[in-house]
Amino acid sequence: MYEFMAWLQASALGHAMRESGVWTYGVVNLFHILGVSALFGAVLVLDLRLLGVWRNVALAAISNPTVPVATTGFVIAALSGVCLMATKATEYVGNPFLYIKFPAISLGILNVAALNCVPAWKQHKSRELSSREQATLAVFGAISLVCWLTAISAGRMIGYW
Repeated sequence: MYEFMAWLQASALGHAMRESGVWTYGVVNLFHILGVSALFGAVLVLDLRLLGVWRNVALAAISNPTVPVATTGFVIAALSGVCLMATKATEYVGNPFLYIKFPAISLGILNVAALNCVPAWKQHKSRELSSREQATLAVFGAISLVCWLTAISAGRMIGYW
């Protein structure tokens, strides 16, 4: 891990983040916060619907706008997060919250990939789902909430370690 972090810190990105002025880090950090906010805001709404909140609203009516917002938020958060980490990557190697955040993000992404393979999710826009299918999707919603809340909490704690 240290070798990768040293490479990242010594990269052109790391140099650019450190040498382009104080505003660069602040602006990139703002983008990171906005990306995380978009990601989690969309995920929260979708996952709560999967867990059974707002059953009177069609799942497709919620997934249609939230999935693209979550995807865009994730891309912004990931790209800006790499930039932030490149600033002083080697200092994070011993931070235990980093070893919580990245697995939580990985599990969150795996959960999304698995959800996209579930027939109920594939068909939720074209038909009414059975109670059993809704229960299956609720499990994915619960896992998603745990993963993203863990990732966000650990990410916030990284700066305080």
